[in-house]
This record gives sequence, C-alpha cells and structure tokens, in this order.
Amino acid sequence: MTLLKRILAEKRAVAVPLGLAALLNVAAYALVVYPLGLKSAGAADRAMAAARALEAAERDQAVARDLVTAKSRAEQALTTFYLKVLPADLPAARRMTYAHLPALARRTRVKYEERRFEVEQGSKTARLGHLRIRMVLQCEYESFRQFIYELETTPEFIIIDDLTLSESEANKPLNLSLELSTYYRLGANGT
Repeated sequence: MTLLKRILAEKRAVAVPLGLAALLNVAAYALVVYPLGLKSAGAADRAMAAARALEAAERDQAVARDLVTAKSRAEQALTTFYLKVLPADLPAARRMTYAHLPALARRTRVKYEERRFEVEQGSKTARLGHLRIRMVLQCEYESFRQFIYELETTPEFIIIDDLTLSESEANKPLNLSLELSTYYRLGANGT
C-alpha cells in the first residue's frame, strides 16, 4: 500500500469531507464566481463605454448650445441691420443718397457732374430692393481719395460697386465714374 492510499484509508472521515468541500469549491467557482467575474468585467466595459458616450453627448450639447447662441446673435444683428441700417423704403433710400452724395462731394472739394438713379426690380418674394446710382465726378486725385474714404466711412449704407478713374487730357482734372448701390426694405407685397 502506498502512503497516499494508507492516509486516505486511515483518515477517511476527514479526507472525504475535505474532498467534497474541494469539489464544492470548484463547482461554486465554475458555476457562480467565474460567471459573476465575467459579468462584472462586462459591466465595467459597459460603464466605460457609457462614460465615453456621455462625454461625446456633452460635447455635442455644448456645440449645439454654442450654435443656438451664435444663431440668436446673428438673428439679432440681422434684425438690427434691417431696422436701423437699411432704409425703410425706396423714398428713404433716395432721400439718403440724393442729398448726402452731393454734400459729400462739396465737402471733399470734388466737382459733381451728373447722377442717375435706377431701381432694380426684384421678385415678389424678395425682402430687399436694390437702388443703383451712377455718378460722374471731377477733381484732383487727393480729393477723390478723400471722397472715397468719406463715402466708405459714412454711416449710410452705400456700397461702391465699381469705380473708373480716367484723365481726358494731360493737366486737366481727373474724371471719376462711380457705380453705387444701396438696398432698402420691401413691403410684404414686394414694393
């Protein structure tokens, strides 16, 4: 008889419960502890994935909040532009340019030759009308520069679309042809 068999035979009362306890321990590990460990690891992975998804959602929410704020500011600026900067209608646009442009020419020592107005017709759904102005002026170069500077910095909404500077003869005043535009609000029916 080998030593192990002899010990098991003599100490059977202790060895059998110990063997059963070891088998129960292995069975408990295989049936309870190991699956719970896998479930716990899966829960940790899901928790990390949920944390990453939460961070991404918070970033998206911050971007959306910034977008809403920027849109609100843009709408407010556009409303201010429409109500305070643009002329209210065609007569207001004409009044704004009719007296202002010749006065500006006089102030900058530019000789006012001629001016023509043209109203560009838009569609019935347009919100803005377009008034085009063509001016011909005469003077020295420095006075033209001053005129253009004053026109660009004036609070009236006048856009320089095109300008042509020419000299008909040497030592004669320069000719300046300006194509200007302004826009004005249209009523609900496009007029």
